[in-house]
Amino acid sequence: MVWRKWIAALIITFVHSVFASELNCWVVTLSDGDTFTCLDVIKKQYRIRLANIDTSEKNQPYGTKDKQILSSLIFNKLVLIEMHVFDRYGQVIGITYIDGINVNREMVARGAAWIYPQYNRFQSLPTLENKAKSAGLGILASDQAPVIPLWEWWKSGNHSSSEFSERKT
Repeated sequence: MVWRKWIAALIITFVHSVFASELNCWVVTLSDGDTFTCLDVIKKQYRIRLANIDTSEKNQPYGTKDKQILSSLIFNKLVLIEMHVFDRYGQVIGITYIDGINVNREMVARGAAWIYPQYNRFQSLPTLENKAKSAGLGILASDQAPVIPLWEWWKSGNHSSSEFSERKT
C-alpha cells in the first residue's frame, strides 16, 4: 500500500513539473537577442524564446548588439520563465523575469527588439516601442529600422543584409 502512495506522489510531481506554468532556471548560453538556453535545478536544459518580440538574427546588422543587451540582462543569472507554449522547434515561448523585471518588455524599451504584432499579448508594448523609436534607440531608431520588419524579411526569402542599414549603438 505504501508503494502505491509513493508512486502516486511521484506521478503527481512529474505531471506538475511537466505542465507547470513557471520555470526557474540558470541562463547558460544565448543564441541571439531573443533566444537562450537555461538549466533547471536538476540540470534539465530548456531552450527559451522571448514571447511577443523579435530581434535581429546574429548574422544581421545589430544582431550582435541585441544579443549583448540580452546577455547583460540575464546571462549567468537565475531567471523566472512564465511558460506560454512550445513552438514547432520544441522551444519554450514565454516571458522572462529577472529580479522582477520583465525582460521581454525591457528589450523593447531599450530599442533592442520589435513587437511581434501577430503574437503580442501585451497592450503596453506598443507604447514602449514608440518611446524607443522616438528616443532613437537601437534597432527601433527610425533612421536605423530595416525597410521591412524581420518577420517579413524572413518570409521574403531574401536574406541579404543589403536591406538593412548599419546600426549605430
